[in-house]
Amino acid sequence: MTATSAEEKNTLEQLSMENGIDENGNSDGRLNNYAFASVLAASMISAVFGYVIAVMSGVLVFVKEDLHINDLQVQLLAGMLHICALPGCMAAGRTSDYKGRRVTIILSCIIFSLGSILMAYGPSYLIVMIGNCILGVAVGFALIIAPLYSAEISPPSYRGFLTSLPELSINIGLLFGYVSNFIFEKLSLKLGWRIMVVLPVLPSLCLIILTLKLVESPRWLVMQGRVGQARKVLLLISNTREEAEQRLKEIKGDVGINEKCIQDIVEVPKKTRSGAGALKELFCKPSLPVRRILIAAIGVHAFLQIGGIGAILLYGPRIFERTGITNKSKLMLTTVGIGATKVIFSFISIFFLDKVGRRVLFVVSAGGMVVTFLGLGICMTIMEYSSENAVWPISFTIVVIYILVAFMTIGIGPATWVYSAEILPLRFRAQGLAVCVTVNRITNVIVLTGFISVYKKITMGGTFFLFAAINVLAFWFYCTLPETKGRSLEDMETVFGKKSQLEIQT
Repeated sequence: MTATSAEEKNTLEQLSMENGIDENGNSDGRLNNYAFASVLAASMISAVFGYVIAVMSGVLVFVKEDLHINDLQVQLLAGMLHICALPGCMAAGRTSDYKGRRVTIILSCIIFSLGSILMAYGPSYLIVMIGNCILGVAVGFALIIAPLYSAEISPPSYRGFLTSLPELSINIGLLFGYVSNFIFEKLSLKLGWRIMVVLPVLPSLCLIILTLKLVESPRWLVMQGRVGQARKVLLLISNTREEAEQRLKEIKGDVGINEKCIQDIVEVPKKTRSGAGALKELFCKPSLPVRRILIAAIGVHAFLQIGGIGAILLYGPRIFERTGITNKSKLMLTTVGIGATKVIFSFISIFFLDKVGRRVLFVVSAGGMVVTFLGLGICMTIMEYSSENAVWPISFTIVVIYILVAFMTIGIGPATWVYSAEILPLRFRAQGLAVCVTVNRITNVIVLTGFISVYKKITMGGTFFLFAAINVLAFWFYCTLPETKGRSLEDMETVFGKKSQLEIQT
């Protein structure tokens, strides 16, 4: 027995008890603890992102008053966070291919810290905007690396659960952001919002330290020709040696390495190692299955944003204000309810992704959003054409918005990130996901920067009717998607190669 194989055997023996493996090497089906811990740690960057997005809903209210800016400047400030995420997405895709997934996590933490500090210092609108733009770049990095790393670490049987942890973390971050708005609103105007925006520095620094202990993605290691290191990582994040070897065999085949090759270091073309030319191949000469994958991945991200949930999350206080709530403390408290709803239902969703599948959750979620947006549209329309000061619209709007957020969070929210991260082939995954998230950010910017202007033109009720119509289209699109639960990442081209996309894979 070689020294390497002896080391691997010792590693497995040490992990067998905690991962539920018997003396014959058989797994009892339990979730691998090391994989879970790795994804959980990496998901902290998603929590920081969620906090930044939520806290801005309150910050925009206070910055407008403190710096004496108008609605157009507020819209620009809200939109620039997401506009600047676009170059961040593309940079994260190339960085994760060239330098690795762990380095990309560390870079995103550093950028988050710099943006938060500068924005908190901001004595003027210009400085606040610059800090906000830096945060936007960090958002782009976070949106790419968390689902990418999670998908590549996770075993097929628990990939839905593990890859949805970043989405759960985003929602926990959202809740903390809304709570931060409520707590620090009570401080002085100049101090309160600055404390809100500087808080992400602490978790970012903690994550840098944790990342130094994380394993690298085995798929990235194989792309670099470092097969031996990839095998060691797979032994840690798999429950049996057989599972680890099977996963390694599939990854090697996907990269183009001979499956029978037993060398620890393999020469891999520079193009494969750096990801050069991936986008050109993806868009200029894709196979039919890859083209279907690209359409599906981009489509779920586009519908996630144009469906209107971003406007609810960012402009929640303004929407509630239109119903008659004028007290700032009460406005901030109602948004805390949005954050709590997202956390509860995102926690529930992680147990459904691997049981009922991605497509079912997409369809149920979109259907629920159609109904709730229609309800909001009717309510707002009645209010706009009524001269009476009724109390019922306040309670109705709050309850329906919470239900809307619940429908989105249990399906479309987590399923979008899980689905897009798992269906893209390895050679395109990082940069292809960057393209998807770029579309995500562009559509998000369009919705966020245009929301105020649109509802002033067609009324708030008309805007909600528009979102309902968009979600009808989303419902149809989700019905055409193939199911992917339980399939290996290397098997997705086969799934999308089926003649009928309506066939549910079992």
